[in-house]
This record gives sequence, structure tokens and C-alpha cells, in this order.
Amino acid sequence: MNPVPGTRLTLINPGPTAPYSGMLPGHVAGHYDRDELQIDLVRLARFAGARLILGAATGLDRNARTVRVEGRIAPISYDILSIDVGVTSAMPGLPGFASFGVPAKPLDRFADAWARFCADPPARPDIAVIGGGVAGVELAMAAQHRLTGLGCAPTVTIIEQAEALSGLPEKSRARLMEALKTAGIALIEGVGVTELGDDTLRLSDGRALRSDMTIGAAGARPHDWLADLGLETEAGYLVVDAALRSVTDPAIYAAGDCAHLSHAPRPKAGVFAVRAAPVLAHNLRADLTGGSKRAFAPQRDYLKLISLGRKSALAEKRGIMLSGALMWRWKDRIDRAFMARFTNLRPMPSPPVPRGAADGVAEQMRGPAPCGACGAKLGRTALQTALGALPTGLRDDVLSRPGDDAAVLNIGGRTLVLTTDHLRAFSPDPGLLARVAAVHAMGDVWAMGARPQAALASVTLPMMVPRMQAAWLAEIMAEAGAIFAAEGVEIAGGHSAQGAELSIGFTLTGLPDGPPVTLAGARGWRRAGPDPPAWHRRDPRR
Repeated sequence: MNPVPGTRLTLINPGPTAPYSGMLPGHVAGHYDRDELQIDLVRLARFAGARLILGAATGLDRNARTVRVEGRIAPISYDILSIDVGVTSAMPGLPGFASFGVPAKPLDRFADAWARFCADPPARPDIAVIGGGVAGVELAMAAQHRLTGLGCAPTVTIIEQAEALSGLPEKSRARLMEALKTAGIALIEGVGVTELGDDTLRLSDGRALRSDMTIGAAGARPHDWLADLGLETEAGYLVVDAALRSVTDPAIYAAGDCAHLSHAPRPKAGVFAVRAAPVLAHNLRADLTGGSKRAFAPQRDYLKLISLGRKSALAEKRGIMLSGALMWRWKDRIDRAFMARFTNLRPMPSPPVPRGAADGVAEQMRGPAPCGACGAKLGRTALQTALGALPTGLRDDVLSRPGDDAAVLNIGGRTLVLTTDHLRAFSPDPGLLARVAAVHAMGDVWAMGARPQAALASVTLPMMVPRMQAAWLAEIMAEAGAIFAAEGVEIAGGHSAQGAELSIGFTLTGLPDGPPVTLAGARGWRRAGPDPPAWHRRDPRR
């Protein structure tokens, strides 16, 4: 890894994994387990020192330079943004598809639906694939192979409103058409689908087809929200220049299937996204460091490796076509090598022990990394030693002793509990840490049999420029504020500072519904034997 010093990297994705589309037909056919085509983004982000935010991006505020994320209260700020969201195979304009169809992309949803179907398939399942391009043909042959292997007698039908496989050279197209015929897969060309029902497709020529599962693979389409960003688009795709930068906003980049290369238009294919990645990384780094940018020059032709259901594949480039088991082994080797780049992550070397270091330093550096959150608390012996030396009994209105979950105070005849809780960062995501810290702090109040009332925040931010300070602090307070508001707690103020790392804490007051649950009180009930009062039964520690 070679991070840019002084840069904070954030990855936003709907889920903790990203599937590799090149291995999807093999997964559908049963050649790969689900885990084998998933990139573990949690592990990858941790390795790269990036914060991972789980949620779908839903829009931008380009003036404020923020990204709206589904499920987050606060938007995510940026100085430079790269949009690499791919495409979807959803068909919102086809009646019934949203309820009864399964788009091939996004891949996670499709893989989930396919796993459920294969877990208990009908004896004679009917599968319909809408779209007769390469993707549709691959999925049809993969489904046929898998269901046959499960002991079923499937009927698989491809529906293409134009001509199937029209983008391939004639020799490759003829080989794939032969493979479909050999597999017993029906192909309907020149006819569209007009409506989907629970187990029926209506075709434009008036026919009705039975279908237990309908797969949408009729080409890729951009995500609808991209058209609402105020950026120039071409057929819904973000228009970028040779540097992969938006022609509208120089702070925004895009690559992969969601982008339209204005200088060199190309069809939507994963190979172009893979080839664009190092150029994108170079240009993002150049923007951050003031370096010169590189132009992305995609090749005009590329190697196509097309699965044929069983462990056989077709390879085609520049009119040369080969097919068979050897081509499958070649494809498998390429795919596994690609995935290995995201799984075989070399651990970072530990820093050397400073020369002349005191005894014990080397052992501490070799040991496990210091914990965050609760794991960062001091040990019981140190706490007991320190608390045991404190003077007590100085005030009559302090009703508890050190060691309870919260202090118990008498203020004007009203009992109040008071607690403070602080978490050292266990995640580079300040919004997540804020939500956890808020719940954690209220836990001490709940443990005393009280209702949280008001909170003071204590936030230490790592060193960063003032604009980032404001953005991070706003995110922290918004996320924590939403958690507190749900419990009727008001944030009354707080304190902020800069330090070596992120930490968030809250001081809370609470209003007991009855006598607070102290350590002395809890022991007294256990010794005395009678049932505790009703308000004590809510103590989550029991």
C-alpha cells in the first residue's frame, strides 16, 4: 500500500462485500461457492486504512461537497469524489418486473434469489431469461447446467426482442447458438416481453410463457439517481474526459460501467473498468498532490471469455475463436488470479523497535494492537486501587459511592443519576462510533433504573484542516443526536479537542423511576431474599 499522507479515504457501498461479475455464471452453474466471487470490503478497507460506510449512495450536494447515504443522518463530506457504482439490469418500464422478475445486476440480489430457488426447485422448473446478449446466454446455460445437476428437468427459454448475440463475430455467434441447441435451451427472437405475472410472461406476439423464475439480462442501464446529480450525462451515464473526470465538475471522477468515455466511447464491459482502475488511482493521487494526470486509452478490442454452462468456455478476440475445457481452465485461472489480488493481502510490516528503547518496549510492540471501545478500559485492579483512595462522605447530597454505573445525586429533593462514558475509536467511521458511544453511555443510566435526560459531548478529533473538523464534528453530532432523540435525550453542549486519534464520549444525566439501582442496593436485595421492586426488574445487568 502507498497511501497519500494527510488524506482520509472513505469507501461507500451498500453491503460489506462486492461480487465479481466475471465469476457469476460459474456460481450459477455450481462451479463456485458464493464466497469465492465476493470481495471482502471490510477486510480490504481495514488493510487500506479506509473507513467503510455501509449504505447506498442516493445523491450529492455538489455545492457543499457531500454525499447522501441511505440510512445515515449526516451526509458524508468529500474534497474529491469518485463514482464507480456500475449498472443495473432492472426493468422499471416493464409491468410486473419489479414484483416478479430478478435482475442479473446488482449481483447480490440475484445470487440471493438464485440460492433460494435452488434450495427447493420444482421437479420440472421453467426459467425465462429476458435478453439474448452474451450475459443472457451465459446465465441461461449456467442455469440449465445447475438445475440438471440437481436432478431437475428444466425448461430454459431466452427471449430477445431483436437478434440474439448480434454484437459477436459470426463464427463465435454460430458456436454459441450451437451450444444453446445442444443444451436444449429455447430461443425466441424478434419478440419482446410486455408483462410479467406471478408465473407467466406475456409476449408482444400474444403468446404466454410459464416461468418459475424470470431473469432480467436485457442489457445494462444506469442507476436513475445519476441523472439527478446535475452532471452531464449520455443516455444516463456520467460523461468523463480522458482523465476519467466529469466534464461538469472537476472534483468528481467516474469509472467503469457508470461512466461514458467522451474521448473514446466503448461498450459496457468489465475489462474496461479493470483497465481504468490504475489510471483512476494515479489521477486521484495527482489531484491530491499536484501531480500530472494520465489519459485513459482503452483498447478497441478485448478478450472475451464466455462460459458455456458446464466447465467449458469460448474465447474470442480479433475474430479468432476457440472453445472447450481448456478455455474454461484459462478463464478460471484468470478469474481466480484477479480475486487473489483482493484476498491475499500482505500484512504491513511492524515498525522497528527504536534504538535504545527501554525494557518492555519491544514486547509491547510485538503484542496485540491496543483495543478500542470497551476493550480500551483500564483493568479492574488499577480502577479499584484508584477509587479506594478517594475521600468519601464529603457531601450529603452525593448518595452513591465510587464504583457504581453512575453517581446518584440529590438535587433539591429530586434524585438524579450522573454518568460519563468515553470510547477510543474502534472504527475509522466517526458516524458509526458516535452512534455506538451514544448507546453505550445511555447503558449506564439504564443500568441504574433511570431514564436518560440530557447529554454533554466530549469529542477528540485527529489532526485535520478546519473544514474537515467542521464536517466530522457535524457528522458525529448528527448521528449521536438521532440516537439520543429517539430516547428523548437532549444534547445540551459539550467539549471538543484535537488529539492523536478519534475518541467520543458523553456525560449523561438520568431520572430514576424509583430508588436507583446501586451496587449496595443490589447486594442488599440478594442477601435479604425478598423480590426486588418492579422498577429494579428492568435492570439490564440482571
